[in-house]
Amino acid sequence: MTIKGVKAQGGDDFLQQLSVSQVIEMFDLMPDMLFWLKDAEGRIRYANQYFLEHQGVDSLSQAIGCSDYDFSPPHIARQFVVDDQKVMQGEVVTNRLEMNSESTGDISWFITSKRPLYNDKGQVIGSYGISRHLEKTTVAISSMEALKVPVDYIRKHYMYPVTLKELARASHLSVSALERRFKKYLKKTPKQFMNEVRLENARRLLVETALPIATVASESGFSDPSYFSRQFYRLFTQLPSEFRKSHCRKSP
Repeated sequence: MTIKGVKAQGGDDFLQQLSVSQVIEMFDLMPDMLFWLKDAEGRIRYANQYFLEHQGVDSLSQAIGCSDYDFSPPHIARQFVVDDQKVMQGEVVTNRLEMNSESTGDISWFITSKRPLYNDKGQVIGSYGISRHLEKTTVAISSMEALKVPVDYIRKHYMYPVTLKELARASHLSVSALERRFKKYLKKTPKQFMNEVRLENARRLLVETALPIATVASESGFSDPSYFSRQFYRLFTQLPSEFRKSHCRKSP
């Protein structure tokens, strides 16, 4: 198999001498990063130690052959599966904000990137990815301490009309400094981050409740249901009503 971008250059055969198992085992040295390999059916074929600990399993053998539905709530697992399918069709997921479940059952926020996995003939045979716990990553990097305040503020107040000035004031930063920090560490603006937090919570409500879509929009921080539907489609490529129907139809 081949992880795209990891190949010998300029006739240097050094990388060709490395075994795949030796390379992927290096991810066990990264205690704050989830790493996994999946086959074309979305089943785990390899995962690092931190992934196993995160999922609450004792050994790799317990994870191999499992799917996202074995580890996460259905509405979260379904989005992972959709993302994997898109990646194998050529799309790229880079620093995407998404919810995931902890082994304790708690829901946390993660930053995730995914890429296609190729065999030696250049055929896509699966996908691989990395994911970092947003809060733990923020705490781990001292220069991001100032970002932890606005992130927590958004997570607690996303259902209200939060302005950039209000967010900057709560963070003891100027608006421009706040925007620079978000762009540097999360690769998105504060508004984009807030929008994604709202949409992720809306997606949860669509599955876990029977609330009308307009109410879901309102409780997620969107005053205009039409705008909510457009933003939901932009992020998840489905309208809220379509997402709710497809989830009910396809969830195991």
